Amino acid sequence: MIFDVVVEIPAGSRNKYEIDHNTGEVRLDRMLFTATRFPHDYGFVKNTLSLDGDPLDALVMLDEPTFPGCVVSCRVIGMFRMTDEKGGDDKLLCVPAGDIRKANLQDIENVPSYELDEIKHFFEVYKTLEPGKEVHGGAWVGHEAAEEEIKNSYNRYNGSH
Repeated sequence: MIFDVVVEIPAGSRNKYEIDHNTGEVRLDRMLFTATRFPHDYGFVKNTLSLDGDPLDALVMLDEPTFPGCVVSCRVIGMFRMTDEKGGDDKLLCVPAGDIRKANLQDIENVPSYELDEIKHFFEVYKTLEPGKEVHGGAWVGHEAAEEEIKNSYNRYNGSH
């Protein structure tokens, strides 16, 4: 399954950008309150609706950061299941669909455990100092569960439009 991810935040940034789905404008939502930085490019899967009412979130493992608004054709290798103050807030872990340097990454067990721990740690602490925000740690699931959530998110989106 190949799908488009719209990047909102480049890897290494503390700025939390969001794309306004009505105007297409990139807005600075806030700077992260912690000293952490996004470990990979972060955005959303186009034309999806996750359980929190937003498009399905995605991290894209690239060798160089892109920019807000960049669209990347991706394939999923796993998903971090977590919750925040609004409920379920799953995060897909993706690679560019045509990148032969990432061909060995087919499922979550192909990703080095340290890298998975680093991503998990980021999502567990990135909202820590923000008033009214909370995150509850989750667990990694593999490629099949992630693809199932993508399909469900497409169905939720199509059912609401």
